[in-house]
Amino acid sequence: MEEICADRRRERWANVIAVTAVGALSALTIVGRQAGDFRGGRLVLDVAVGIVACGLIPVLTRRPVQGALGQAALAALSPAATPAATVGTLTVAQRRPLKTAALVAGAGVAGHLVQGIWRPMGGIDLRWYVVLDVAVHAALLGWGQWTQARQALLNSLRERAVRAEKEQGRRVAEARTLERTQMAREMHDVLAHRLSLLATYAGALEYRPDSPPEKLAEAAGVIRAGVHQALDELREVISVLRDSEIDELPGGRPQPTFGDLAALVAESRDAGTEIRYDESVNSPELLPPATGRTAYRVVQEGLTNARKHAAGHPVTLVVDGRPGQSLRIELTNPSGYGVPLTPGSGTGLVGLTERVHLAGGTLDHGRAADGRFRLQASLPWPA
Repeated sequence: MEEICADRRRERWANVIAVTAVGALSALTIVGRQAGDFRGGRLVLDVAVGIVACGLIPVLTRRPVQGALGQAALAALSPAATPAATVGTLTVAQRRPLKTAALVAGAGVAGHLVQGIWRPMGGIDLRWYVVLDVAVHAALLGWGQWTQARQALLNSLRERAVRAEKEQGRRVAEARTLERTQMAREMHDVLAHRLSLLATYAGALEYRPDSPPEKLAEAAGVIRAGVHQALDELREVISVLRDSEIDELPGGRPQPTFGDLAALVAESRDAGTEIRYDESVNSPELLPPATGRTAYRVVQEGLTNARKHAAGHPVTLVVDGRPGQSLRIELTNPSGYGVPLTPGSGTGLVGLTERVHLAGGTLDHGRAADGRFRLQASLPWPA
C-alpha cells in the first residue's frame, strides 16, 4: 500500500513538472508567433489552446493515444499546442506498438500541416515547413521506439536475472536435500550395523550368564562403548535431518573406504560371527573412493542382515576384481528361521540397491537353489 501511494506521488510530481515546462514553452511560442502584437482574437485562441493542450498532459499517463490525438487536433488550431503535441507523440512512441505510434505521428503531421497552411510561419516556405514537420515527427517516432525497445530489453534481462537467481536457489535447495538424504542413509546403515553388534553381545550375556567375570566385564565394556558410539551416530542422523544448513558431518567423521573392509570383518568376528573372508582384488589403491565406499556399505549391510536373520551361522564373503573390469562382492549365509535377532525397517536392501544403481552397478539378493541367502553386487571399475 505504501509503495502504491509513493508511486502516485511520484506520478503527480512528474505531471506537475511536465505541465510547468510545457506551459513555459507554450508561452514562449505564443510570444514568438505574435511578434509583439498581442491584440485580437488570435491571442485569446492561442492562450486557450495552450491551456487545454497542457491540461491534456496528465491524460497521457493513462490514455496516451487519446491525449496525443487531442493535442494533434489542437495543434491544427494554434502553435501554442505544438510543445504539448510533441510530448504526446513521443509518449505514444515510447508506450505503444509501432503501427499505433505511426498513426499518431501521422495525425501530428497533419495537424501541424493545417496550422502551417492557415497560420504560416514567417520566413519559411510551406514545402520546407512540411519537410521539417515530417522530419521532426519521424525523429520523435524513432526515438520513442528505440526507448521502448531498450526498456523491453532491460526488463527482459532483469526478469532473466531474477529467474536465474530463483533457479539457482532451487538447485541449491535440491542439492542440499539430496546431500542430506544421502548422509541420512549413510548413517542409517552405520547405526543399524552398530545396533546389531550390541544385540549380539547382549544376547551372549543373556544366554551365557555363567561366563567368567572377566568375560562378562569385557562384554559389558564393549556394549557400553557401542552404546556411546550409537548415540553419537544417532545424533548425527538427527543433525542431517534438520532443516538448518549443513556443511559437513558433525565431528568431522571420515567416510569409510575399501581399506576399512578388513576392520569391518574383524569387528563382526569379535562379535561372534564366523566369517570366511576371501579377498583377491588387484591394485586396490586404484579403486575410486566412491566405489570403495559403496563396496563397504554393501558388505556392512550384508553382515548386518546375517546377524539379524541368521545369528550363529557362518558367513562367506568373497571380494574380487581388477581395474578395467569390475569389483564383485558375494556374501552368502544360511537362511534364518524364526524371529530376527533385532527388528528392522525392511528397507535396508532397498536403499542399498538404489545406492549401487546410482554408482552404475548391479545388486541381486535372494535365496539361492541350495537354500542359502546370497547377496551379490557388481560395481564398475574403470581402467
